[in-house]
Amino acid sequence: MMVAGIGSRKGINVEDVLAAVETALEAHGLALTALSALATARLKQDEAAIMAAARQLGLPLIVVDDEALKAPSSATPSHSDLSQAHARTPSVSEAAALAAAGKNAQLLGPRTVVGPVTCAIALGGGAA
Repeated sequence: MMVAGIGSRKGINVEDVLAAVETALEAHGLALTALSALATARLKQDEAAIMAAARQLGLPLIVVDDEALKAPSSATPSHSDLSQAHARTPSVSEAAALAAAGKNAQLLGPRTVVGPVTCAIALGGGAA
C-alpha cells in the first residue's frame, strides 16, 4: 500500500494539493497510479481542497486520528513548529502517511513542500 500524506495551511486549493502530490511522486520516480490513498490528520478533515483532490484522483481519503499521528520523532525526518503546535506531530504529512500505510510502513523520503502544502509518500503492508 502506498499512501500520500497531506499537510497544509488553511485555505488551500485543489491545485495546490495536486501539485504537491505530483511533485512528491516525481521526486521518487513514481507514477500517480502507484498511490493507494491520500491521508491527512483529523484537524484537516474539513479542508475541502484535500477532499476534492482525493475525489479527482479517484483515491480514498484516510483521516488519521490524533493518537495515530504521534509517531516517534525518528520516524518523521522533517519538523515544523506549526505542525508540532497544532497537530502535536513534527510533520502532519509524514505522520499521516505512515499511519495510513499500516504496520511497518516506511517513508520513501522527507516530505515535499510545494507552496502551502506538504506531501510525504509512505509504503506499507496494508491496514494498521
